[in-house]
Amino acid sequence: MNENVLRAGLLDTAREMAHCGLNAGTAGNASVRCTRGFLITPTGRPYDELSPDDMALMGMDGSWHGPFAPSSEWRIHRDILAARPDVGAVLHAHSPFATALACHRRAIPAFHYMIARFGGTDVRCAPYATFGTQALSDGAIAALEGRRACLLANHGMLVLGGDLRGTLALAVEFETLCEQYWRACQLGEPHILSSAEMEEVLALFKTYGQPRPTAPTPLAAEPGPA
Repeated sequence: MNENVLRAGLLDTAREMAHCGLNAGTAGNASVRCTRGFLITPTGRPYDELSPDDMALMGMDGSWHGPFAPSSEWRIHRDILAARPDVGAVLHAHSPFATALACHRRAIPAFHYMIARFGGTDVRCAPYATFGTQALSDGAIAALEGRRACLLANHGMLVLGGDLRGTLALAVEFETLCEQYWRACQLGEPHILSSAEMEEVLALFKTYGQPRPTAPTPLAAEPGPA
């Protein structure tokens, strides 16, 4: 995709994160893969005051170009994009419910079958490390193995997707799931789906949201008047 289009899309995504309640102020960041490496939101800048040209362009070697320095979390984005060729966009947020769970350093078990939406039978929580460090990135990569989302202990969430629009939608869905788990826990520990039940769901999710592999069966003609 044209880099200018990606710049505009990245800025729109960053702004929409706030509108969706995923972030407040300058918290959180997002990135998108491009031909020359990846584009990432700049560090500590109000998104409403930025233009598409302000998105930082980064090489996989850590070099960058732009009027503002890249997000301090650029290592996480770089390492995910390097390790996961299936990923086109990465979103990190300090959303309320995901962050509350992350502060308890607890994974999210299969309390609801929609956990499968994120690639497995649970959503892991990466161990705590100082923001912007290689240790944080290494922990996140491990927690994301076979997954499309994880929590970062005492920090927030990470969500991966094929493109910006899909990744934002998945982040909103993940925050909703975090809220549901938090609310369910107010009544006690929720019942957890078994491995067999989740394996059945995971098999069904292999085609979730995908185009039909074959043409649909034609509908039978309506019967004529008697």
